[in-house]
Amino acid sequence: MQQLNRSNFQYPNHPSKIMQFGEGNFLRAFFDWQIDLLNQQCKLDAGVSIIRPIDYDSLPLLNSQDGLYTTVVRGIDEAGKAVQQTRIISCINEEIPVYQQFDRYLALAEDPNIELVVSNTTEAGIEFIDSDKLDDKPAKAFPAKLTQWLYHRYQHFAGAASAGVILLPCELIDYNGEKLQQIVLQYCQLWQLEAGFVDWLETANEFCSTLVDRIVTGFPRDEHAALQTKFGYTDNFMVTCEYFHLFVIQGSDRIKQFLRFDQSDLNILLVDDIAPYKQRKVAILNGAHTAMVPLAYLAGLDAVKETVEDPLFSRFVQQFMFNEVIPTLNFPAEEINNFANAVITRFQNPYIHHLLLSIALNSMTKFTTRILPQLLQYQAQTDKLPPLMIAALAGQLLFYRGLRGNEAIPLKDDDFWLTKFSALWQQYQQGELPLHSLVESVLAESTHWGQDLNQVSGMTAAVTSSLDKLLHQGVRDTLSELLV
Repeated sequence: MQQLNRSNFQYPNHPSKIMQFGEGNFLRAFFDWQIDLLNQQCKLDAGVSIIRPIDYDSLPLLNSQDGLYTTVVRGIDEAGKAVQQTRIISCINEEIPVYQQFDRYLALAEDPNIELVVSNTTEAGIEFIDSDKLDDKPAKAFPAKLTQWLYHRYQHFAGAASAGVILLPCELIDYNGEKLQQIVLQYCQLWQLEAGFVDWLETANEFCSTLVDRIVTGFPRDEHAALQTKFGYTDNFMVTCEYFHLFVIQGSDRIKQFLRFDQSDLNILLVDDIAPYKQRKVAILNGAHTAMVPLAYLAGLDAVKETVEDPLFSRFVQQFMFNEVIPTLNFPAEEINNFANAVITRFQNPYIHHLLLSIALNSMTKFTTRILPQLLQYQAQTDKLPPLMIAALAGQLLFYRGLRGNEAIPLKDDDFWLTKFSALWQQYQQGELPLHSLVESVLAESTHWGQDLNQVSGMTAAVTSSLDKLLHQGVRDTLSELLV
């Protein structure tokens, strides 16, 4: 078979207009895939120069395939059909290992064609390291490397406003654009950079916060040989992902003018405030995950797809979303209902085997961030407690007993919770602790919940009653009584 490269496969070259921090699977299957489609659909004519931001050389550079690689997009489309779409991505021009080629990295700052900088350096990547220096080659922290590049660009173009760029961090932290700008300004202060540069940073450049949403399953290790045979070429950078994608950008029309996404069919939104979209995703998608995990797993299910295909749990997920979560969110009805239906379709993806135990990692914190705000909002709006959220919380407490029948559950959470639940359930089993006292003890942890949940009217009794039913009637009979 031929090697995938530009000698064997003729694809157009585009001038580098984008610098990208991070060569990982996510950006290649999410951002670069979209740029490639925008080049085709909107004549964006934008190439990407990738910066490898970490000092390692154990993996080959994309340069070994002239930047070409294959995306395999799989899932359920808008018509409800399972689809598989393959695309050779051709927008990558080069990958620069910054620790080995720092001068080449800085030289990109002198290119007037660069208009956008995108990054995904993991949540820990947007950090401030006070030992970083301006003359390091390079500095350690990603924002410090970025400040070095921006300062070089400012000097090269003598502070021209036209040399400013758009910055799109894709790290999964709240208001990532604002956070990145804040740390860049910290480096300006640490390195005592002139006021003119600070003014240029704030007026000529636009730091945009983003929300990214796509499950990227990565390199198809188990299928790699078969897929290469099917495609008829070798590709060591192949990446797989789900059909769904959503890119929400908080910023000005400058982004739309550059990317031209309004002329495409891509799911890219330009908004004034990203917060409602983050809340929507966390409450509906992540909230449904966290709610289903303990109950479905205790009922003998192991993965998301089989959970939403189970008739009882299909009803549970639907009613959890539409009857309890969505009424607490301030979104146009059609838009949020469409999003919720898309989430259910994503859960049914036949190409993704998403294990419940994987989602169960650190579930106590996840419940606090993903479900509790909606539970309290529902109670405030209706003066009632949402029964399915209460059942999910009771299921969480039962899950942390650590048993599915006679099988031990491999719990993974903070040591505090593992120790506490172990002691509480042992005392209950020995007849030393009533069930309502076990519930009271968990709900009283105000440091975790943000308040003593025993003070929420009726909550202790409701959780205790639900937990008692789960213990003595089982998950399926308990849910059958609750579901409409």
